Amino acid sequence: GASNVSKMLQELPVHQRADAVNSLVFEANARVRDPVYGCVGAISYLQNQVSQLQMQLAVAQAEILCIQMQNEPTLQSHHQVLELDQDHKALLLHNNNNNNNNNNN
Repeated sequence: GASNVSKMLQELPVHQRADAVNSLVFEANARVRDPVYGCVGAISYLQNQVSQLQMQLAVAQAEILCIQMQNEPTLQSHHQVLELDQDHKALLLHNNNNNNNNNNN
């Protein structure tokens, strides 16, 4: 009980004791609100929120990318090709060569 908490706090550096007490109070209040899950319920809820927000962010970033691509000219300039990393360059050049070969046939 209280003596164990006191011993635990005494073992901590002085500058960490206030944070430890605040954590213990938070955990106790969480256990009162949710006797089964306690803090785990709050942590789970927050992790779920983070996941949902990450998905919303990914969707928003994809929408921005689509809009940017719609606003760019259909053919990429030589300068833009040079800015792509090696894998993208190879793929773009391969596709461009295939298109040229198909157009010549």
